[in-house]
Amino acid sequence: MSTFNVPTKDQVNDTNKAIFDKLEGMLGFVPNLYATYAHSDNALANYLTFANAPTSLKAKEKEVVNLAVSEVNACNYCLSAHTAIGKMNGFTDDQILELRAGNAPFDAKLDALAKLAKNITENRGRAEETVVDNFLNAGWTNENLIDTIVLVGEKTISNYIHNTTQVPIDFPVAQPLNSVVA
Repeated sequence: MSTFNVPTKDQVNDTNKAIFDKLEGMLGFVPNLYATYAHSDNALANYLTFANAPTSLKAKEKEVVNLAVSEVNACNYCLSAHTAIGKMNGFTDDQILELRAGNAPFDAKLDALAKLAKNITENRGRAEETVVDNFLNAGWTNENLIDTIVLVGEKTISNYIHNTTQVPIDFPVAQPLNSVVA
């Protein structure tokens, strides 16, 4: 595939310029993946609204889903970004590797969440009944189930954008799971 360029602020519409300014103020930079959304006049704003919408999942729980989904979808950009964000949310390096593998042996409730996110992604939304039952039996609610499915979809969008465009990763690069665990 030919190189897919990351647009700069002077190459995007006024709405996206304002979003770039806001991201620079919050993060200190515009992540390449977000900038790539700005090839569309509407996709960046739509995605950020979707990604930042209210949910029953806490930030740390969202990272469990983000890591498991991004591993299944083999998105090294999102794995790299969410490894950094996972650390900011209190996960250790070893816990992040376990979450990427779809497990959380250090916490039974997060383990059920990680397994569900992985299972939904691997089975393209057709989660196995036993995995869903284990999730609910671990103390999660039907609201949490729906919000997890929505989050799997949201993260899959970014995974697919990076997997298609292969824009440069601007976070510390996460190593392939099999090379770290092996």
